[in-house]
Amino acid sequence: MREVYADHAATTFPRHPQVPEAMSSFLLDIGCSPGRGGYRRSLDASRLVYDSRALMAEFFKVPQPEQVVFTPSVTYSLNLLIKGLLQQGDHVIISSMEHNSVVRPLTRLVRERAVTLDVVQCNTDGTLDPLQVKNAINNQTKLVVLTHASNVTGTFLPVHEVGEILKGKDIFYAIDVAQTAGSESLGFGAMNCDYLAFTGHKGLLGPPGIGGLCISERAAEATESLVEGGTGSRSEDENQPGFLPDKFESGTLNVPGIAGLAAGVKLVNELGLETLQKHKRELTAALLLGLAEMPEIEVYGTKNPHTTAATVSINVKGMDNGDLSFMLEQGFGIMTRSGLHCSPLAHRTIGTFPQGTLRFSLGWTNTSSDVEHILSALSEIIREN
Repeated sequence: MREVYADHAATTFPRHPQVPEAMSSFLLDIGCSPGRGGYRRSLDASRLVYDSRALMAEFFKVPQPEQVVFTPSVTYSLNLLIKGLLQQGDHVIISSMEHNSVVRPLTRLVRERAVTLDVVQCNTDGTLDPLQVKNAINNQTKLVVLTHASNVTGTFLPVHEVGEILKGKDIFYAIDVAQTAGSESLGFGAMNCDYLAFTGHKGLLGPPGIGGLCISERAAEATESLVEGGTGSRSEDENQPGFLPDKFESGTLNVPGIAGLAAGVKLVNELGLETLQKHKRELTAALLLGLAEMPEIEVYGTKNPHTTAATVSINVKGMDNGDLSFMLEQGFGIMTRSGLHCSPLAHRTIGTFPQGTLRFSLGWTNTSSDVEHILSALSEIIREN
């Protein structure tokens, strides 16, 4: 049976051979810890990490490589900045399209640190008026966190406009680019953000288990480390180093993951960001056009490939989306994700809580033939049910 992978918002698949090859090359040819020895293999590991850090800094247009901190995931990055920055009684603003990786740590801090939280309400298509963020700011506002694109509908949020609103204010700004890194141009300075949280295993085409946090100098100073321990530096000091990136990188780094991430980003650069963006938008446009011809299907979001990432959520009238997902794989080899997608706030916003949706998310390995197969499969399922 033909297979169509349509869950790129969760993780990219299949991966280009150069990603596992880079990981294997490190394990077989270097294999040692960076910053933990003066011998050649350890120095080679340190060089690999630094070169990868410099690559990520260039990709996200970060002033200094040291401002790129490697973490296990975007979830870890968001926890680091939220728990490391916020203190008793601080005020935070988020949108109603945020992922649980933002909502859950904040919910804990509301309970444990009396942090106050404003959730600005997005429209039913996931769009947000940036003036709502402006109007929610008060004298205690310490942090604004926004996703660049919803993992449920793909809808872009106005991260640049909010950055302009916050410019010059003593408020920290964090952007979650899990769904857009590798598809959209992301300039750290141009977005006027203090934190840019990313993951390696989606649009950056890398492996799971590696992510990162681009951080401004003022945010690095204001943010406490989430984990302390060995950094390979200042070993004589019982206190955690205060300089970047060591302040936030305790323990042996996931160097195979970093090597795979670097290989993925090099591939993105080789393919070209504009080419990848154009390809995904064309596929999304074709999928949306075909879905619009099926009255039994409700599509969520803006339904516009230019205002959304390559993610489309649907429900079929009279069908459970979990059953639909099962039918698509079992009968047609199409892999999707159903349910709430770890984003219950987003589903409340678009009116699909608690049942959720069926999500198609397309990537660089998908083709127009894949979209045709998806539309044909949906038509057949609807006809037979």
